Amino acid sequence: MNKSELIKHIATTAGLTQTQATAALQAFETGVIDTLANGGEVALVGFGTFKVSDRAARTGRNPKTGEAITIAAAKAPVFKAGKPFKEAVN
Repeated sequence: MNKSELIKHIATTAGLTQTQATAALQAFETGVIDTLANGGEVALVGFGTFKVSDRAARTGRNPKTGEAITIAAAKAPVFKAGKPFKEAVN
């Protein structure tokens, strides 16, 4: 399912127009991004949790030359599925 298919599904399920469903999805995306960017986390009980994870700096290899390179530390967004979500998938 891509973004436009998700918008159609939201519109049909919630009884909204596609414009309203698009606005709702964009508001959700913006809320999650803003919260994570400010160091918070978003927990949706029964669905999962969005949070930021720190990745330590590490050494890697350039596959073309074999030369060792340093990969800088970074922050990465992480999603951990909740128990009901995991059970529904399995």
